[in-house]
Amino acid sequence: MNSAPASISVLIVDDHPIVRDGYRRLLGSMAEIGAIGEAADGEAAIECYRAQRPDVVIMDLTMPGMGGMEAIRRLVDLDGQAKILVFSMHDSDALMDRCISLGVKGYLIKSSGQDQLVEAVRQIAAGKPYLDSSQAMRLAVRRREGNGEPTAALTSREFQIFQMLAEGMSVQQTAFALGISPSTVGVHRNNLLKKTGLANDNQLVRLAIRLKIIEA
Repeated sequence: MNSAPASISVLIVDDHPIVRDGYRRLLGSMAEIGAIGEAADGEAAIECYRAQRPDVVIMDLTMPGMGGMEAIRRLVDLDGQAKILVFSMHDSDALMDRCISLGVKGYLIKSSGQDQLVEAVRQIAAGKPYLDSSQAMRLAVRRREGNGEPTAALTSREFQIFQMLAEGMSVQQTAFALGISPSTVGVHRNNLLKKTGLANDNQLVRLAIRLKIIEA
C-alpha cells in the first residue's frame, strides 16, 4: 500500500484579496498541497508565520506597511530555514538579486503560467531553489561578468530605502514602516544617492523605473 504524499502548507502574502483567493484556489486544487494561510501585508505575514510555520511562503514585494523586502528580512531572521518564493509583478534583475541575497529560495513573475507557480512551490518545499530558465541564465551571466548595475554597491538597508522612496513613501512613512528614526532614513538616503551618483529623488525614481523596480 502506497502512503499518501506529504502535505505542503503554504502562506500567501499579497495585499489584494482577489489575488490571494486565486492563488488559494489554484494551490488548494493540488492533492499534495495542504492547509493554506493568508496575509495582506508584511506585518501580518510575520505573525501568521510564527503561528503556522508553513512549508512555503509566497511573498509579494509591493505592499503597504513594511513591504515585502523587509518582511523577507524579518522572516529569515525569525527562521533561517524559511522557504520563501517571491511572486512579483516586477521582472527586475536588481530586485531578484536582492531577494536572493536576503535568502529567498525562488523568484517568479506574476505573468508566469499557473503551472510554473505550482512547480515552484513543489520544488521549494522539497528544498530546491527555483528560477525560470530566462532568469537563471541572466543570473549566471551577471555572476560571470560582474554586476555593473548602479544599485549593486548599496547595502541591503540602503536598497530597501531606495525602493520605498521610489514607490512614493516619504522619509517619515519609511521610518515608521521600518521602525527606525527619520534621521536614520535621511542618512541612508544621502548615502544611496552618493553611491548611485544621483542628485535628487526625481533621478532616484527614474532609475527605479529603468531597473523595473517600480512601474512607470
